[in-house]
Amino acid sequence: MSPYKTTKQAETICHTLSNPSKMPCHGYSTPASRCITGGKLRKVANTICSVCYALKGRYVFPNVLDAMEKRFQSLFNTSWEDAISFLIEKKEKSGYFRWHDSGDLQGEWHLQKIVNVAKKLPQIKFWLPTREISTISEWIAKGNVIPENLTIRLSAFMLDGQPPIAAANRLGLCVSGASATDYNCPASKQDGLCGDCRNCWNKNVFQVNYKKH
Repeated sequence: MSPYKTTKQAETICHTLSNPSKMPCHGYSTPASRCITGGKLRKVANTICSVCYALKGRYVFPNVLDAMEKRFQSLFNTSWEDAISFLIEKKEKSGYFRWHDSGDLQGEWHLQKIVNVAKKLPQIKFWLPTREISTISEWIAKGNVIPENLTIRLSAFMLDGQPPIAAANRLGLCVSGASATDYNCPASKQDGLCGDCRNCWNKNVFQVNYKKH
């Protein structure tokens, strides 16, 4: 039984969901400035993080920055899992959800929380793109198992670079990058939108190629 009766009550704990314009569903964004690996890559030329979309445009509006920071801080609340699970269940009717249209994992504890939410909501397909390969590798090495409804994609580091295929194969995960050969994201041909494509959430699609758009 959830301790929450309304979405407003849940939002006092986990704050609001994000609503990325490209997506067919809600997401949950935290500040790109809080990215651990991304923070290092931002200083390296020709990395994807050096031209991060979440550090410009609408993402740097004061109200958006404030919302993302509140979401980040809420991760440390022991009630976060219950609150966001309630919120997603009540607000997401598409059956899909994206973690981190901005931001990334903060550690194994953060990944575990996301896994716990996926377990609470088996009717929702979750997609988690990440560059925190070490975090996921160490979590899996401890015998942890990723739920079937959570698709984790290891993201490429370099512009037009290969995704971390070897790591993904070792960990049983999926990848995304600019030179993948399995499936090209159609967004660049349809006004930057997912449209009816859901392959990022599909574990049977090992690689997704994102073109700049």
